[in-house]
Amino acid sequence: MKKSILVCDDEEGIRESLKLILEKDYDVVFAESGDEAIQKMKASPSEIVIMDIKMPKKDGLETLKEIKKINPASTVIIATGYKSADVAQEAIRLGASDYIVKPFNRDNITKIVRKYSSVR
Repeated sequence: MKKSILVCDDEEGIRESLKLILEKDYDVVFAESGDEAIQKMKASPSEIVIMDIKMPKKDGLETLKEIKKINPASTVIIATGYKSADVAQEAIRLGASDYIVKPFNRDNITKIVRKYSSVR
């Protein structure tokens, strides 16, 4: 059985790119907003979450807090287009496992996701 990954990003291009990279090895579920990600986690918790920081309404840090309440064991990887050590430190403090900067490439995403899953 494939591990489940929830990809939460308000940009369709990012969601499509991650689908192409991950769908062979993982069951990939998508959310366009923090609220949608929270609903999907409540319905069927994913083991790994890749989430954008900058989203309208509920940002990635707020969503991260909620996701960790729903499933503390979920691995959350924060993705952002902004190189900010402060944001990275705050995300890690709130329970994120890792942090990646956009634009990311196939090898980088694959390496980070495999680090937190049993798929090799």
